[in-house]
Amino acid sequence: MAKFRIQSHGRLQEWVAEEKGYFKDEGLDYEFLVKPIATWSSDIESTESAPAEVQRGAFESIEDGRGCDLSLACHWTVNMAASAGHGKMYTKAYSVTPSGIYVAPESQIKKPRDLAQVPVTVGYHSGSHFSTLQNLEKFLDRDEIKLHFAGLLLDRLALLVDRRVPAVSLFGAPSYVVEQLGFRKVVDTTFMVGHLVSGDVNTEDVDRYFKALRRAQQDIDMEPEIYKHYFLKELPERYHGVVDIRAFGPGERLVFEPYPQAIFERTRNWIESWNLFPADQVGSAGYEASVI
Repeated sequence: MAKFRIQSHGRLQEWVAEEKGYFKDEGLDYEFLVKPIATWSSDIESTESAPAEVQRGAFESIEDGRGCDLSLACHWTVNMAASAGHGKMYTKAYSVTPSGIYVAPESQIKKPRDLAQVPVTVGYHSGSHFSTLQNLEKFLDRDEIKLHFAGLLLDRLALLVDRRVPAVSLFGAPSYVVEQLGFRKVVDTTFMVGHLVSGDVNTEDVDRYFKALRRAQQDIDMEPEIYKHYFLKELPERYHGVVDIRAFGPGERLVFEPYPQAIFERTRNWIESWNLFPADQVGSAGYEASVI
């Protein structure tokens, strides 16, 4: 049987489980994949030549295949991907990631209402896309909300730091970077993250994986400061010398509670109310057929 393929996904839990040997302890025959995430900004010195728009995001990367056996994305994307047959949603746990819409220190945008008709830079069909809409509709009419699709998380970080865009949705290590650089959070957009299991993976291996992550989460909860150095593996070198990772927060937190049918269906109904996916990406499978 093939090895269970693991990626870090930009958070601490997989790094800690690997360091402590928890995957091995749980009997998981695995491969830890360490490779940088490909972004349009990863190998350029300036964002002056940034693409005008990037209409590809988490959902599209799942459609293409991510190369690991258990992937994660915002629960909206995982919901849609599972119902379209691109894997099964794992319902014994989910995550919560702190997130927000940030602006430059000198920006005249002070309050959520100031974002009316202002393009907020997000990732297409990704957590930043959906969480921005969900949170801003509490402050603005839907037709007042404007979005700019600019690529992955690190792309959006570079655009904000270089002052190329007025407002950006960020989470994880990039949000801690901009906070240390003096950027301001205008709206908190903390959101749920779901887990998507590849169709041919042994479910016992998935349970072993999460048992290891549960132990890692307890370690992070108790002493987060000793694991924050792993965030440097998730950030381009341009930021290493300008931030103090000791002052970062712990980032995404795993919650070992069920993701029930009521939330699955409520999430799907909200997505459909915005008409966010073209017909060829929308699946018809219900909860029972979409989860494990």
